[in-house]
Amino acid sequence: MKKIDLNCDMGESFSQYVLGNDEEMMQYITSANIACGYHGGDPHVMRKTVRLAKEHQVKIGAHPGFPDLLGFGRRDMTATASEVKDYVTYQMGALREFARAEDIHLHHCKPHGALFMKAMRDRELARAILEAVHEADPQMVVFTLPQSEVYEQGQKMGVPVAKEAYADREHTKEGSIVMTRRGSAIKDYEQMAERVVRIVTEGRVVTNEGEDVSLEAETVCIHGDTPGAPQLAKAVTNALKEANVEITAIRNE
Repeated sequence: MKKIDLNCDMGESFSQYVLGNDEEMMQYITSANIACGYHGGDPHVMRKTVRLAKEHQVKIGAHPGFPDLLGFGRRDMTATASEVKDYVTYQMGALREFARAEDIHLHHCKPHGALFMKAMRDRELARAILEAVHEADPQMVVFTLPQSEVYEQGQKMGVPVAKEAYADREHTKEGSIVMTRRGSAIKDYEQMAERVVRIVTEGRVVTNEGEDVSLEAETVCIHGDTPGAPQLAKAVTNALKEANVEITAIRNE
């Protein structure tokens, strides 16, 4: 039986601002990437999201980004590898204490937004993120695109890395994704769900330019702030089950 992890970026609300559909999405996923205060989230939201994930038996992971609350972490920033390592360490540490209070461990780390995309191409930044994760917990998994410096360096450094694909973003022939500041409204949930099934069962996807290319994935992301995300998550879950695919976390302790 094929297996796949479903992940979602969560806990990105802060103060009086509400983002995403955390409570609705949590019932469909197996891994939650929780914001740590730099691009979104705050201490109260972090605790609430950790508790919500525990209630639904969903694995929790850190979702660190650049210190860019105003730009939601999607603006490129100039930072040294040493600075990036400290950013990631700091954010993971904050989330780890809320997890510790609930007697659970961080399962994974998935960088956010501009940091995620920049590290995909920059070897030094990729290694900085991987070093931070390894020092925090050598067993922690890093979610990343398969054709990226993070994936390549993770394999060389012996840091667990999981290949990621996306349910609500277009893929490119180079193995990247088409980033948008806001997810486009979903027009056909079943069609997008079938695309996920094909990625999982056949290892292939049609790119944004219409090319049919190879794409392997161990985890699939559905952004919680994409309009219609809960409906898409439900469609994806149903389609995977119909295709006899087991939805499960990357690593079950």
